[in-house]
Amino acid sequence: SCTQEDLGSSLTPFGLLGFPVATCCESYFSSFSDLQEVVFIIQSQKNSVHVERAQKRQAELLQQAQKIDQRLPSVLLLHSLSDNEGYQTLSHFSPSFHIVTSLVPQEWFLGKPLHDDESTIIHHYAFADNPSVFKYPDFGASWALSLPLINRLAEKVKDEPLKSDFTIDLKHEIALYIWDNGNGPSLTAVPELCTYPEKDPRSQHCATTLDTYLPVCGMPVKNEDIFVAVKTCKKFHTERVPVVKRTWERQAALLEYYSDHADPSIPTIDLGVPNTERGHCGKTFAILKRFLSADVPRTNWLLIVDDDTLISLPRLRALLSCYRPDEPVTLGERYGYGLGQGGYSYITGGGGMLFSREAVSRLLASGCKCYSNDAPDDMVLGMCLNALGLPVTHSPLFHQARPEDYAKEYLAHQVPISFHKHWNIDPVAIFHKWLVDDAGDTNLDFSQEGIKEEL
Repeated sequence: SCTQEDLGSSLTPFGLLGFPVATCCESYFSSFSDLQEVVFIIQSQKNSVHVERAQKRQAELLQQAQKIDQRLPSVLLLHSLSDNEGYQTLSHFSPSFHIVTSLVPQEWFLGKPLHDDESTIIHHYAFADNPSVFKYPDFGASWALSLPLINRLAEKVKDEPLKSDFTIDLKHEIALYIWDNGNGPSLTAVPELCTYPEKDPRSQHCATTLDTYLPVCGMPVKNEDIFVAVKTCKKFHTERVPVVKRTWERQAALLEYYSDHADPSIPTIDLGVPNTERGHCGKTFAILKRFLSADVPRTNWLLIVDDDTLISLPRLRALLSCYRPDEPVTLGERYGYGLGQGGYSYITGGGGMLFSREAVSRLLASGCKCYSNDAPDDMVLGMCLNALGLPVTHSPLFHQARPEDYAKEYLAHQVPISFHKHWNIDPVAIFHKWLVDDAGDTNLDFSQEGIKEEL
């Protein structure tokens, strides 16, 4: 059976490119006359934890094929195919599909469809009149392309890269690129591509499943080993900071508010960097330097959030148990800029940026700095990490936007760690609905079943 590839792949067990419908359950394997007609792509990442889990999934797929006396298929790891994490250029995959050229004459784009109920900023407000009309794949169920479509797209992408400089939600942007204003195929729904738990009765017909348990990587990171930095400014001291105090502040053992104004009632710390209307690079780099100084307790992890970020620190502590603080870990929701033209990935700031001490040390030792105080801090950090060759690790559980900005079925198989922005919502109600566990206890028992593996 299929399980999630790793802890933070934005996609999942695997993007499957090829035809017939790529599968991972043994009964579906046995229906193929030749598994070599399918190329499996495990959507992996360069962080050591993700590489290990991807290699495990790769071995499991090959073992399933061997068990049913099938010739072994090609099982590739995405992180080894591209220098840019999170970017999948179809030209990388095209040569692998020569085996099915004569077998599948049609263009097919297959998956489990998602749709937006309302137009959303993360999809650039596409289809504003009727956003539900456009379907894009849930990468958690896997997805598939036929060779004729792969070949055409591989040629197209050479001359016509993705139209936006920014890569925000890859699954939606790939679907738009394939659809091409009606000139290409729309997503075809395949019921066998599922996100049900393996033991769920509804999964009996499924080729793919998602496990619904939390992987045991060890004990959650201690509260005292995460230093939390909240970026704010004077004008939000009475509007946003009270929300943090009413929701997740009490979950933090070590937390400081950084502002352009020292307010002892909160309290806030003035780092000597004037407030800017955008960017906040100067403030973020001052926080990085303070983290390594003797002014704050020494911890292995630094979390930087905005004053309108909503976050579950108990869930974050569980997630961090799977990462090594002696490695240069940068973790959060990954966006991309100019990836088709040699650009870089970065952790978008609103959902929270998580750094290991080693990552902060290497960043500052490299001489990386802001070109102005109001430069976009997350993008500048992404450029520096790219120059250093350090991985930018994506977790789909961090969110730059509000729950309303994501497809309901996408969030249904998540235990989210963060959301961002207070616009047109009750942030306290959102926090309690999405980020507080049923027991309401911040000291969670993470050995319990029922917490989903994407965490």
